[in-house]
Amino acid sequence: MRFRQVHLDFHTSEAIGQIGSRFSKEQFQSMLRKGHVDSITVFSKCHHGWAYHPSEANEIHPELKFDLLAAMINAAHEIGVNTPVYISAGLDEKITRRHPEWLIRGKNESTTWAGDFMSPGYHRLCMNTPYLDILVAQIEEVVQNYDTNGIFLDIVGVVPCYCQACVASIRAEGGDPRDDDAMLALWERTYANYAARTNEAVHKHNPGLPVFHNGGHIRRGRRDLAHFNTHLELESLPTGGWGYDHFPMSARYVQTLGMDYLGMTGKFHTTWGEFGGYKHPNALRYETALSLANGARCSIGDQLHPAGVMDEATYALIGAAYSEVEAKEAWCSDVEAAADIALLTIEALHPEKEELHGLAKGSSDAGAVRMLLEGKFLFDVVDREADFASYKVLLLPDRAIVDDRLQAKIDSFLASGGKLLASGESGLKAGSGAQGGSGGSAASSAGASGESDPLGGFAWDLGAAYLGRSAYKPSYFRPDFSVAGLPPASFIMYADGQEVELSDGGQPLGTRENSYFNRDIFTFCSHQHTPNTGQPAGPGMTEGKDGIYIAWNVFEDYASKGSLALKETVLYALNRLLPEKTLATSLPAQGIVTLQKQESHNRWVQHLLYAAPVTRGENIQIIEDLTPLYNTAVTVRADRPVKAVYLAPSGEALPFEQSGGAVSYAVPEFTCHAMVVLQF
Repeated sequence: MRFRQVHLDFHTSEAIGQIGSRFSKEQFQSMLRKGHVDSITVFSKCHHGWAYHPSEANEIHPELKFDLLAAMINAAHEIGVNTPVYISAGLDEKITRRHPEWLIRGKNESTTWAGDFMSPGYHRLCMNTPYLDILVAQIEEVVQNYDTNGIFLDIVGVVPCYCQACVASIRAEGGDPRDDDAMLALWERTYANYAARTNEAVHKHNPGLPVFHNGGHIRRGRRDLAHFNTHLELESLPTGGWGYDHFPMSARYVQTLGMDYLGMTGKFHTTWGEFGGYKHPNALRYETALSLANGARCSIGDQLHPAGVMDEATYALIGAAYSEVEAKEAWCSDVEAAADIALLTIEALHPEKEELHGLAKGSSDAGAVRMLLEGKFLFDVVDREADFASYKVLLLPDRAIVDDRLQAKIDSFLASGGKLLASGESGLKAGSGAQGGSGGSAASSAGASGESDPLGGFAWDLGAAYLGRSAYKPSYFRPDFSVAGLPPASFIMYADGQEVELSDGGQPLGTRENSYFNRDIFTFCSHQHTPNTGQPAGPGMTEGKDGIYIAWNVFEDYASKGSLALKETVLYALNRLLPEKTLATSLPAQGIVTLQKQESHNRWVQHLLYAAPVTRGENIQIIEDLTPLYNTAVTVRADRPVKAVYLAPSGEALPFEQSGGAVSYAVPEFTCHAMVVLQF
């Protein structure tokens, strides 16, 4: 898979005339050269449903007078650029108007995506209808007639649908469309059938041709869905709603799957479909470097003008980033990430909870990834199928409730010397447990329900014994350690918490303090919440032989509030559990570090990145200024003697010291991205 790709959108209304009339092979090639592009995904069919080539399986755009697809493929191949072909699968507006009975429907039979008359949108099609036959024929036509380097199928996935075809299918099986579990099983089968048939449509004519089914997010914990693809394309446009944390989270999971993958961003100021919008060149420099640092190839989204002219400003922008990528490629292929910590993703543990899917910016996963990045830890995001043995610490964020299967796997990890960091409900066993709250008048005033708590005790020795869910929100944490140089204080914890007591042999690392009461119409104080009583109410953080426990949902809290005390609490715990980290650095909080092992060249490549996104407009994250950093110190623990340390691609040698298995060096100066090579 190539490193410098462009994903070229072309969703063009039939109300626009002279489609492709200004297309020029020479101009197309010139822009690809200007952009340092080595692969461009071109288009057979768009969301409007039209083909951009003569077609028997579809209809050519009524305003297109020639084979635009062939012209793009031939022009690109002539200069050595690959051409995967895009086919809109889930959206086909032409078909929806002719066959509205094939549309995905909600429970109330509403359609999806379309807005009101003044702001219309597309309508999504169900793959459990005859539309799938039409789509398969369109795919086969492209694979048979064109010299494509891959197929990209868009807007697909496991989608809830109550169209008449889905209702009839479940009833034919003796099921009930009111049964959520039965309907979910149907939707899963519908997607599996779609994927099998479309993959067959490709591979029976061109075995091994790359195929990717795009749903906008790679669902963590659904390896079965990932492996319908030959490779993965991680759609993650920071300015388009994903933000700058989504890609590291997705990449740190995908790199554990053993599949080729790329990071897909866009040149747009906002997101897909934008004409005349450009992000700062420094943003693309950073985003492509972020892909390389996380073991990925790069893809940048663009959109072709209806007249067929490639935008020169866009390819100057792309070229500024891809000229740097081109120089770095040799140190970025065939790599394996080094990681001390495995973050067990909550998305994988709770696939039934839709609010955890997709971007899930306020989720425990998102907060944990942000803390690990800011703390400069080497980590992977893993599901329950992963091999935990290679990691030193397993992080269970907030909601990792334990069943027998997970307990057995983590038992084995702990027996081999691993440690746990758990928070909130994590580490607790599923099943009937203790009573919620602490009882008595204070808990009653706080609103404790007295209902049976569905959680059992801790599965491992984390220094705590479980009492029940806390009745107080907020409550407060007074750590037994310093927090970023602040004087001793009681820090507010906004998120849900658990009440625990110290277990035999457990060590307290901080104290819980409750508020006087929860805020309601009869008992409230000040503008936000009730202050703490100042009286100890049990431990808030504990340590046992198996690891450390924090009694609140600190990662969810950090994702939504970003409190310094939350981060410092977690970093203290991780540093306590990892006395000998693989990597340590003086890089500031907003910087990112990774270590990629390139064993085929007998070297490790250590990446340093630094940029400071700011939020402008309506929650659009922008990178504009890139600030140089000086004398960034790094220490890497290596398992063998290092012969040389140098910067890539310049080859500049760096002085280093190696003692006790640790290699120390400093990067004198870098802007945006530095690659340090440890040559063995």
